[in-house]
Amino acid sequence: MIISEHRPFQSLTQTGLDSPYHSLNPRTQESTMDVEGNKRVYQRLGHQKVCFYWRAGNCNRFSCPYLHRELPPPQSIGGDAAKSKPPHGFADDQHLTSRRNPNFSSSSTWGRAGGDRVVKKTEKLCSYWVQGSCNYGDKCRFLHPWSTGDCLSLLTQLEGHQKVVSGIALPSGSDKLYTGSKDETVRVWDCQSGQCTSVINLGSEIGCMLSEGPWIFVGLPNVVKAWNTQTATDLSLNGPVGQVYTLAVGNDMLFAGSQDGTILVWKFNAAAHCFEPAASLKGHTLAVVTLVVGANRLYSGSMDHSIRVWSLETLQCIQTLTEHTSVVMSVLCWDQFLLSCSLDKTIKVWFTAQSGKLEVTYTHNEEYGVLTLCGTHDSEAKPVLLCSCNNNSVHVYDLPSFSKRGKIFAKQEVRSIQIGPGGLFFTGDGAGKVRVWKWLAETTAAS
Repeated sequence: MIISEHRPFQSLTQTGLDSPYHSLNPRTQESTMDVEGNKRVYQRLGHQKVCFYWRAGNCNRFSCPYLHRELPPPQSIGGDAAKSKPPHGFADDQHLTSRRNPNFSSSSTWGRAGGDRVVKKTEKLCSYWVQGSCNYGDKCRFLHPWSTGDCLSLLTQLEGHQKVVSGIALPSGSDKLYTGSKDETVRVWDCQSGQCTSVINLGSEIGCMLSEGPWIFVGLPNVVKAWNTQTATDLSLNGPVGQVYTLAVGNDMLFAGSQDGTILVWKFNAAAHCFEPAASLKGHTLAVVTLVVGANRLYSGSMDHSIRVWSLETLQCIQTLTEHTSVVMSVLCWDQFLLSCSLDKTIKVWFTAQSGKLEVTYTHNEEYGVLTLCGTHDSEAKPVLLCSCNNNSVHVYDLPSFSKRGKIFAKQEVRSIQIGPGGLFFTGDGAGKVRVWKWLAETTAAS
């Protein structure tokens, strides 16, 4: 049975015995109804089932036929004992008032095995809390913070984008944060105040962003925009076919993965202060959605389920990895390893074997498809992997153990993660929200 987060309060006339959840089977149970003025009293004989909704802390049924306590009732009900207290399921006027008004406070703990019962949380963000309308407070079964674990804290939230945040950039020497979105805008944020200082409308969906030194690169359909934040240089790099989904820089070259499966390469000309076309790498049969440079190699992941390894010296493909069974969403270089994630619900760790070829040395399974990977170090300089999954959460893992440190939750999927200075990092989600996080120092118990 699927239970919704919050069941709307229903009128008392809709919560009688005709309810599909609270029904009495005349073959197995007996019930008598005594009418005393306007009061309806239900007496049940021998019912041993504890109310599932009461255990969750959100039963709002009047005359509930199920137990609102953990201990079973006495073996027999009748005589003076039955007259000395209301039958189970009876609600007095005070209890009815508390049901009508969730903020009603009372010292009474009727129907509860202690008023301070701890509610077991489920690892799901409370949608009512997100909207600012959850009345359950600490008793809500769903999460009310944006993260779990004690390793990080949320500093602030930047709002303004109307669609998914597809890129975050922090150019060196600048006190500004740049964010791009599929709402066709780039927003510029002041790092001191957190205020948006300007909005640049590009007229097309932004597929990705990258900063390298003072340069900011923006991937758009059929073009890459290049801005220099120090010299105010504005360049357009033509050549891509379709949306540019990913960008990477290495060996003074700029790489762009496009929708038609081609990787375009530009070489930076320092004398002319421009980017000149250098090569076009072909081999993928579908869109290239992720690129990373490391160990004198370029690694490309594609919708064709493969990863291609390219030599930065010759710009030739030297190996094709085909172990993933769905779209390769992100690739990451860490130490001597390559990490890749996919919508096939796995993260694969690759290591160079004696043959010189990359082979899978470990596969980490996730419950949902994996969207993006980001490597960083925590406040103790320990390597950490941020892993965004297709269930609106980011898992925080220690490396290389993959032991879980915590989770970050969002209203929609997190598509962009960017590391900042001083233990900061940024996440951008499908709702257009950019959140700023900071790693916390580990606390040690006093000896």
